[in-house]
Amino acid sequence: MAALSSLSLRLHLFSRPFLPSTSFRILPRLTCSLPSSSSSSLEFNISFAPPKPKPESEPEQPSPFPDFGDAPTGQLFIPWIVRGEDGNLKLQAEPPANFLKAMANAETSTYTKKKKQKAEKGTSASEPKYSKAARRFYNENFRDSGMRLSKVLAAAGVASRRNSEELIFEGKVTVNGSVCNTPQTRVDPAKDIIYVNGNRLPKKQPPKVYFALNKPKGYICSSGENESKSVISLFDDFLERWGKRNPGVPKPRLFTVGRLDVATTGLIIVTNDGDFAQRLSHPSSNLSKEYIATVEGGVHKRHLTAISEGTTIEGVHCIPDSVELLPREPDKQRSRLRIVVHDGRKHEVRELVKSAGLEIYSLKRVRIGGFRLPMDLGIGKHIELKPADLKALG
Repeated sequence: MAALSSLSLRLHLFSRPFLPSTSFRILPRLTCSLPSSSSSSLEFNISFAPPKPKPESEPEQPSPFPDFGDAPTGQLFIPWIVRGEDGNLKLQAEPPANFLKAMANAETSTYTKKKKQKAEKGTSASEPKYSKAARRFYNENFRDSGMRLSKVLAAAGVASRRNSEELIFEGKVTVNGSVCNTPQTRVDPAKDIIYVNGNRLPKKQPPKVYFALNKPKGYICSSGENESKSVISLFDDFLERWGKRNPGVPKPRLFTVGRLDVATTGLIIVTNDGDFAQRLSHPSSNLSKEYIATVEGGVHKRHLTAISEGTTIEGVHCIPDSVELLPREPDKQRSRLRIVVHDGRKHEVRELVKSAGLEIYSLKRVRIGGFRLPMDLGIGKHIELKPADLKALG
């Protein structure tokens, strides 16, 4: 058959819109003309099945729908069922105005939302502007990498952060052969040559370690080298064995996270991770701390009420999270109180008990956050914390 140049299709529809109550009719013959080089014409006879005859007893009911008039040839009306101002339902050939307005607003809001999501996605997970090789070259040659010099010295166990800054100010630290007097100078121990008091700082940095210590009475939470009763002295055996277990790696400089006064026993965290210690001890962490206070004399309801109402410490009114009188142990005559606080003020629990008119005989911390002091951990002993323990600490 020759190439089809044009196609003319004529279909005569009903003069009324297609409605459920309108019966089917037999359409006239459909003619399809295909002009070709031979001027031949093809005709197709198309007919539809006649409608099912209705019983004679059932009279034909008129259509309940209004007459929209004669529809133009080839146009199909879709009636809309709307509720008029009088509250009655009616049919109309065009959608209501409020529907068209809602559709327009919906399309606009959807487009705006998708555009906003696309923009946010582009800012957060956009493709890198430069190649991986270009970024690596920049990081290795131009980027200001490394850590602050004072932080590197403290992490290497030279001294505390404050004492390391004093060594830098005194001109006792050199970086790549030059005296450095700025603690904020960024250095890389693996690349830079650092000397402190004539001794070369090792290239390797000690790994981060975390311990839970059952602090005994009479020890202070200080990392001073001249403190014989410091809790850090309880780790002497661990530090002496460090060189054998980690050859070539400097010893970690340990310090406590927060403090317990000299007369208080129980849980204290010891680490060499300054960022972790800052995050754990900062007031924004809002970690609760549980204490067991053994008091002299009897405890009555008025004492518990006074403790729960709180007291003023350093100009701040501190209120405990909870106060509970524990059952008295058979072999002990003194009463015990379970007190939970989160402010972390100096001597907070002692001041709360004192303001209630009671005297503390002994005080022990048994929990920080979600980590509780193990029952089998002896006084003066420590255990290394696992990732699950660190997560419980927050």
